[in-house]
Amino acid sequence: MKKLLVGCLVLLMVLSFGTMAGAKTLKLAMDADPVSLDPHVQLSGGMLQFSHMVFDPLVRWNKSGGFDPRLATKWERIDDLTMRFHLLKGVKFHSGNPFTAKDVEWTVERLKKSAEYKGLFEPFEGVKVIDDYTVDIVTKKPYALLLNMATYIFPMDSKFYTGTDKNGQPKDAIVKIGPSFALTNESGTGKYRVTSREQGVKTVFEEFHDYWDKKSPGNVDKIILTPIKNDATRVAALLSGDVDFIMPVPPQDYSRIRKDKKSKLITMSGSRIITCQLNQKRCPELANKLVRQAIVYATNNKGIVKKIMKGTASVAAQQAPKGFAGYKETLNPRYNLKKAKALMKEAGYEKGFECTMIAPNNRYVNDEKIAEAFATMLAKIKIKVNLKTMPKAQYWDQFDAQVADMQIIGWHPDTEDSANYSEFLIMCPNKETGYGQYNSGNYCNPEVDKLVLASQTETDLAKRSAMLQRVEQILYDDAAFVPFHWQNLSWAGKNKVGIRRIINVQNFPYFGDLVIK
Repeated sequence: MKKLLVGCLVLLMVLSFGTMAGAKTLKLAMDADPVSLDPHVQLSGGMLQFSHMVFDPLVRWNKSGGFDPRLATKWERIDDLTMRFHLLKGVKFHSGNPFTAKDVEWTVERLKKSAEYKGLFEPFEGVKVIDDYTVDIVTKKPYALLLNMATYIFPMDSKFYTGTDKNGQPKDAIVKIGPSFALTNESGTGKYRVTSREQGVKTVFEEFHDYWDKKSPGNVDKIILTPIKNDATRVAALLSGDVDFIMPVPPQDYSRIRKDKKSKLITMSGSRIITCQLNQKRCPELANKLVRQAIVYATNNKGIVKKIMKGTASVAAQQAPKGFAGYKETLNPRYNLKKAKALMKEAGYEKGFECTMIAPNNRYVNDEKIAEAFATMLAKIKIKVNLKTMPKAQYWDQFDAQVADMQIIGWHPDTEDSANYSEFLIMCPNKETGYGQYNSGNYCNPEVDKLVLASQTETDLAKRSAMLQRVEQILYDDAAFVPFHWQNLSWAGKNKVGIRRIINVQNFPYFGDLVIK
């Protein structure tokens, strides 16, 4: 009996040692950390990156531009308004609660209530539970992008988030500013659970041992995320070995990383448009189309791409890049200082005017430098810009409050569709529908809204493309916003880190599949 016990103890020690020996920790540095543990509190790339770590979507994008099953194993179209999803069985949330169709229904209803997401989910009628592992997602009208939208549905643990917290507040409350249960507590189905979080300092993710995806090749059981706002410091941390993986990589440091034999750099053309919105309600001068056109003509966005972005971005004249349904070949950048001055004179502002502007300094690549260069360009047509830049953590509250006449924003359409830009950045702001959620310029054109809404139900792709191209032409003619460029994506890591496997054009690295040698 003693021999048997000793043998078991030895076996346990060997197994434990093997597990420890195979365990890998990823030291990750990003320019900012998640603003919350609540996936619905903000619609942003950073929060969607977080969601792919801690939660799981029904389906997710693959590198071919198609969809891979995740919590939904398969799906089929029932009728013009209904798509049926068959759900994975045996999945547990981090709390230990089982995942069922009820959680999908609960999550979609919560998304429809979120100020950030309700515009995106406005076409949805709702979710009908067929049984514990089958749901029908029903739209109000035929909707061409339903499957694209399923990539946004990260089922939450309805039981975990139901009830009240210690302060008597509903656990499902979506609170953008201030305390909430979901701000500091999470229960997802993802590979990683948050075990430690100090906002702005460090977040620790550890593998959930009951994670459902046993076929995943990933071998990372712990991720330590350190937000490093300063570009140079972030790159230095990689080159010194303090971290294993950084994102994004500042263009000015591409050559440094390429010269480092222990590191590798990967870049990819992106679809995130970097723009400046012109608030027509706050600043009367910006309500004048001739002034807005003058500002666009005064903007040397080719120069910004060449000098500030070091050629690592694509000059933009419209929202959607080439390859998107709304892209229009004839819309070109229009820097012409002489023309800009003539437009200012025609508008009656030859002597210029003064305005305010805000921009983040750690959200987009070289965002502060871009804003400074833009302000300098406008000075040439006698527009004095009082610029204030700030960290991402403070910026979005100020952006939402529309504290300035001009505000910088970048946008990547996570549905990989042209209409998404307009739904959030351009459509008339509407708190009830959620459209125009990030339209701080308060641009409003009923024809644009009509075309964008019509595109949602148009299943003839050629007709739909023509609608979206018409939208781009109207916005171009109206100088509805100032386009700078489409930002390239960039990542860098140590050679031992299998970056290429997990990155994608959506910029949602699938860390659960990451392999460290």
